[in-house]
Amino acid sequence: MAMQQFNSELIIKQINVSDENTSTTFKNSTPLNHETDETSSKIVLATINAKYIHASLGLRYLYANLKELQNNCEIKEFVIQTRPIDIVEKILESKPTIVGFGVYIWNIIETTNVVSLLKVIAPEIKVVLGGPEVSYESEGQAIVASADYVLTGAAEVSFYNLCKDIINKTEPEQKVLTSKPFELKDLALPYEYYSDEDLNNRLLYVEASRGCPFKCEFCLSSLDTASNPFELEVFLEQMEILYQRGARNFKFIDRTFNLNIKTTMQIMQFFLDKENDELYLHFEVVPDHLPRKLKEVLTQFPEGSLQFEIGIQTFDQQVQANISRKQNNPKSKENLIWLKEHTNAHIHADLIFGLPGETFESFGDSFNQLYQCRPHEIQLGILKRLKGSPIIRHTEAFDLRFNPLPPFNILSTDRVDFSTMQLINRFARYWDMIGNSGRFKYVLPEILEGSPFENFMALTNWLFDETGQTHQINLKRLYELLSQAVEALFPEKHRLVISKIELDYTASKLKSRFDTLNLYAGQKTKSTSQINFVQRQTRHMS
Repeated sequence: MAMQQFNSELIIKQINVSDENTSTTFKNSTPLNHETDETSSKIVLATINAKYIHASLGLRYLYANLKELQNNCEIKEFVIQTRPIDIVEKILESKPTIVGFGVYIWNIIETTNVVSLLKVIAPEIKVVLGGPEVSYESEGQAIVASADYVLTGAAEVSFYNLCKDIINKTEPEQKVLTSKPFELKDLALPYEYYSDEDLNNRLLYVEASRGCPFKCEFCLSSLDTASNPFELEVFLEQMEILYQRGARNFKFIDRTFNLNIKTTMQIMQFFLDKENDELYLHFEVVPDHLPRKLKEVLTQFPEGSLQFEIGIQTFDQQVQANISRKQNNPKSKENLIWLKEHTNAHIHADLIFGLPGETFESFGDSFNQLYQCRPHEIQLGILKRLKGSPIIRHTEAFDLRFNPLPPFNILSTDRVDFSTMQLINRFARYWDMIGNSGRFKYVLPEILEGSPFENFMALTNWLFDETGQTHQINLKRLYELLSQAVEALFPEKHRLVISKIELDYTASKLKSRFDTLNLYAGQKTKSTSQINFVQRQTRHMS
């Protein structure tokens, strides 16, 4: 394989992590070459992650493929909570000539602000953008207007070439550059650039393949022509090196991990042979493709070691046809049930609301069918308009109206009005707090029995009417609200529900006693906001 081989013992990595874990800096300790201005030009690769625990695989790929320019490059990772002006300050500390930003749907606003500030403070710096959010429909984006260059598509090779051109003062005239295709075997792999800090504290993203053969129109992977594997032997060698360095969590970003069962079996067996209780493996799994041989291997993994993300999205066959999704619904449900009953895997199943042709009723039916399969978590997503995804071909026919601001979520369709869309947003939020949290495993089945979607929708409406909020509800208060809601909505279940809430409350290990909870609607806790307000004023006046 045409890739650079490094001895990890010879590379010194410096990690600077602030007390708030707001930024991470990776530096190659090889001295900079100052023989000419060209070779001393500094490159910074930067991105803004949703959380500190996420480590950017994309930046490490770019870094791994910079060849002789790597010695003059740093990776700087930040988190959403960091102020743009502080990010700019950290970037400028390195005195870069070129700054490359990874731009995604979750960081587009923050990155736009950073780039705007950077170009005001240091306009001489060449700003290069890459990532899915700027790879399509680039014209008209504010961040593109502020930047010097945009690289569309996989940019491991094109970023190196552009940096060379900028340093040699032969840069192209056009702003938006299309990355040329390349063979995966020609890429230098990035895994050695995960630091010890990453291994100990962050998710390690890895990929055994790129691309997807399926054409689900809500997804950018539908633009791929196939799923292309990396050389398995080389990939597993890299995983072995990571493991020997102490890595125990591996999040595979392959879109269809179990597509090629032979390869899947080899990877699973590689990790199974480790016999380590600390292993955590995350895979995206095609729901209707679990052959017997793979099932036999899956049953051997211990509890806590496997998490499967399984995209169901919808069980409605007409909606599936509308979005070009091929899925064997009976087989998918059969496999979900089998995984829950015969393996220790944690099952995270996805549904999407707002797809073309989906109605409130059909979504509810999909939810009920999926709930009966008993996954550990049901992730309720709202359709988003990813730039470049083919879903936009349905805009006129289904009157799709998307939020013009990130995250570009669907606001209404010809089947679902705005108020209903808001209702499902609240449903999804409360479901994440209650259904997916694992804190209500005894009481929730009692509440949902008979009509899961309908009952939880009634609970959603009651909770919002009572609190007016979908965030920052104290856990103890949430137990109280559940009891009061059942008293109002399903009084015949209330006595049983209280006993189940007690089991959940005990398991939560909250410090207060269960008998201090207000479990009945008549028991109201006096608001302390006015008292606190008066106390605050008193402190200033005394």
